[in-house]
Amino acid sequence: MRTYAKPVAAVTGALVLAATLTACGGSSDAAAEKVVTVYSADGLKGEAGDGWYDKVFADFEKQTGIKVKYVEGGSGEMVQRALREKSNTQADVLVTLPPFIQQAGSKGLLTAYEPKGADQVDGADKSDDGTWTSVVNNYFGFVHNKKELPAAPKTWEELLDAKYKDKLQYSTPGVAGDGTAVLIKAMHDFGGKEPAMEYLKKLQANNVGPSSSTSKLAPKVDKGELLVANGDVQMNFAQAKSMPNLGIWFPAKDGGKPTTFALPYAAGLVDKAPHTENGKKLLDFMLSEGAQREVSAIGGGFPARKDVKATDANAIELAKLMEGVEVFEPDWADIDKNLTAYVDAWKSATGS
Repeated sequence: MRTYAKPVAAVTGALVLAATLTACGGSSDAAAEKVVTVYSADGLKGEAGDGWYDKVFADFEKQTGIKVKYVEGGSGEMVQRALREKSNTQADVLVTLPPFIQQAGSKGLLTAYEPKGADQVDGADKSDDGTWTSVVNNYFGFVHNKKELPAAPKTWEELLDAKYKDKLQYSTPGVAGDGTAVLIKAMHDFGGKEPAMEYLKKLQANNVGPSSSTSKLAPKVDKGELLVANGDVQMNFAQAKSMPNLGIWFPAKDGGKPTTFALPYAAGLVDKAPHTENGKKLLDFMLSEGAQREVSAIGGGFPARKDVKATDANAIELAKLMEGVEVFEPDWADIDKNLTAYVDAWKSATGS
């Protein structure tokens, strides 16, 4: 287990069509060539058009003339959509969180391409076969309502208290990246699948119910409809700029230290993409020094490149947030292999 070295990124959500998606099917039409389609987990696009994606996509279009068509949803949802379209590929770039980026790779949805600057990304934040590279780093976390609950809970066990009944919600494992992260962290903190499922079965008494979108939980917490919900550092930090009652915290097992793990936004080039070259250009652009310098200042996340040192006010604030939090590295190969079994165990334990 290692302690905090650099804050990082991730996320989820219900399907949102941010731009009308048309299948280009490899057409040589000049207009069709000036487009790139991105399927992404939510969190990097701002509610008011002020997120990292908003800035990067606008700068990319200005520099290249290539228009970005954008579709977002839950991490697993985006992979499943790309999988359904495998015989008629529509996406050029896929951005999602672990373990879904590994799932996309194992299902043959990605083709190898190492963007310029990928040599500056830590080995743990990119695939060995070159099919995906982190573009924004992030960590898993929870949020609480600072007005109704000034002191954040400290332990998982506290959440079993009756005062959280119908005031607690977490996004759906297997659908949302951050929802899946709840399972991963619980299995780590409680020491395995069985004790984690035993705890989550008890927690279900207070849980409002399923949610395919993690990003939609934060507004409910801010308004006081919920006291506690899951999330991730980058997304919730960015949301807190317009949601003053949001506070970020990390649960600990009773008697232990608060823990978290890296949930980077990882990007890959889709196999047999309609606009492969445009996809490569966008990946290069997202990993460029200029775009990486804006990750914390605009997006509230942390640069994926080691040679880009963020010193802005957001970066300083996030570094303080992560002090004293132990960061563990999940066994992603095991999770990729056994994810379905873990999600099925969660469904059985919670009656979901």
